[in-house]
Amino acid sequence: MNEKQLETMFINAVKKAGGKAYKFVSPTTAGMPDRLVVFPGGKVGFIELKAPGKKARPLQVHQLETLKGFGLYARVLDQPYDIQEVIHGIQTS
Repeated sequence: MNEKQLETMFINAVKKAGGKAYKFVSPTTAGMPDRLVVFPGGKVGFIELKAPGKKARPLQVHQLETLKGFGLYARVLDQPYDIQEVIHGIQTS
């Protein structure tokens, strides 16, 4: 499985759960997560997707930690079996 396949699975699962997974691009800030995920009730998460077993670059880790510091749900997703855990984490954050 590659990153694109995992991303498609994640987007579909978010949609099925009642949310939206927007492609997130920040032209002036490198290393930002791939997806901005929103659910009803103001639930928001930032997700960096990686192919299974791949690790986030140091700058990506830094950006995720910065977002967490603002009290936001932010993490790397690199395994399809973690998709539901991530969705639950965003919905309950």
